[in-house]
Amino acid sequence: MGISTSTHGEGIAEVVMDVPPVNALTVRGWFDLADAVREAGRDPGTRVVVLRAEGRGFNAGVDIKEMQATSGFEALVGANRGCYAAFAAVYECEVPVIAAVHGFCLGGGVGLAGNADIVVASDDAYFGLPEVERGALGAATHLARLVPQHLMRAMVYTCRNVTAAELHAFGSVLELAPRDGLRDAALEVAARIADKDPYVIRRAKESLNGIDPVDVKRSYRFEQGLTYELNLMGAGDRHRDAFVAEGGS
Repeated sequence: MGISTSTHGEGIAEVVMDVPPVNALTVRGWFDLADAVREAGRDPGTRVVVLRAEGRGFNAGVDIKEMQATSGFEALVGANRGCYAAFAAVYECEVPVIAAVHGFCLGGGVGLAGNADIVVASDDAYFGLPEVERGALGAATHLARLVPQHLMRAMVYTCRNVTAAELHAFGSVLELAPRDGLRDAALEVAARIADKDPYVIRRAKESLNGIDPVDVKRSYRFEQGLTYELNLMGAGDRHRDAFVAEGGS
């Protein structure tokens, strides 16, 4: 369990999150994920990375229980820096990253999927940002890469979710698959990329990041600054404590 990496076929690296019960990552977990994705991309034998998860869902964001059990602000700062590192690792990975999403994709999960090059999802997958209900902000930067602007705003304000089928209609999800066929579907897309000239694919990734209209790292850091403000004003702890008291995971 934890974060693991394996290789499949010709040039396909598979990075897997397996952190029960809901793949809510600890501070260390976010940095481990960032390291795994970066190392996979730096390997000259890697042509494409598949990022997926085991368990009930893709990713439920940060481990709020860890944050509330830690005195001071160390865990809050660590989680923010860890998310920043992991999201950036996906975006800056030297080869394309395919996010294979099943079940829930919430908070930090949206940061990962939104920064991926391609999203393949199971037909039971859904995406959302519950940050406002947790006294925090963040990953709207990445949600804006998945849904239209006004829907993104409504999702932030109301904390509503969208289904993989909706994202497929928008073109944000490339393919829908049954849950038991998701991994195969992602590996099939990965194989089509891995079949291309690896040098050209790496330059294609570099070129697409170079023409991106939004600096996702700077944009996300701005959001995080407002999360720090919410914490200083007491809103962060108030909502996180309520989440823990309700038995949230």
